[in-house]
Amino acid sequence: MPNIIDGKAIASTIKTEIATEVKSLLDQGKPAPHLAVVIAGEDGAALSYVNSIEKQCKGVGYICSAYKFPANVPEKDILATIDFLNSDDEVDGYIIQMPLPKQVSIDKVVAHVDPRKDMDCFHPVNMGNLLLGKDCYAPATPHGVMELLRRSNIDTTGKECVILGRSNIVGKPLSMMLLHKDANATVTVCHSRTKNLKRVCSRADILIVAIGQPEMITADYVKEKATVIDVGIHRIPDPAQPNGYRVCGDVKFDEVSKKCEAITPVPGGVGAMTMACLLQNTMKAYKSRQ
Repeated sequence: MPNIIDGKAIASTIKTEIATEVKSLLDQGKPAPHLAVVIAGEDGAALSYVNSIEKQCKGVGYICSAYKFPANVPEKDILATIDFLNSDDEVDGYIIQMPLPKQVSIDKVVAHVDPRKDMDCFHPVNMGNLLLGKDCYAPATPHGVMELLRRSNIDTTGKECVILGRSNIVGKPLSMMLLHKDANATVTVCHSRTKNLKRVCSRADILIVAIGQPEMITADYVKEKATVIDVGIHRIPDPAQPNGYRVCGDVKFDEVSKKCEAITPVPGGVGAMTMACLLQNTMKAYKSRQ
């Protein structure tokens, strides 16, 4: 049986560490860290994520402020809110929840964000620092992958790591983090146009999948005794389930798990880590501002 990398348990440990630190701060008479969220529209998944952020912040003792706007919000109102958050000394960091309505320019929004409060690493300054290996706020999901590997004692030094997916949110920043001198991996980034994709993936010691296709990765993509990190999450209609759907990742877990050394489940893997790492970023911002 493979080692099931329990992201939920690791995330719980991180949140316990943060809650202990917050209690210590409060005991010293210091304010709690404060995270803000800006969301526009009625996207169900986005609203659910924001609700989860509010709940998780409360659980560790953070203050959380959510700025919620209708889908027809004028762009100037979003920009004005960001300017307000930039200047508010009580807010340590914030995120802009995607997707944004079509009338709101993502480029304008990102340009307005103060890099010191950019918990999602969207700003070019933070992305540049990430590329250069300088101190910055790492994007929560790639940060979560790195924490999973580190806390599961999976050594990346000299290992061949293949990342399937080249998004600005996961694939690109994760490739940079794995190349840094504290990880020392050899990294290949694949995508939908990669030739001989199965062959490339099947040589990976560590295969990280963020391609956005339900259960695309089968056993023939995976090297014997590899570590597989599944970033994807999907709801698949399934009349046999009480709620009418089942949740799966980009990896066909039942098939691949028989072949690999270690694997993350979906749910309960990377997804659980994203929130914990957002909370870590907020604590880092708090300390830097204090």
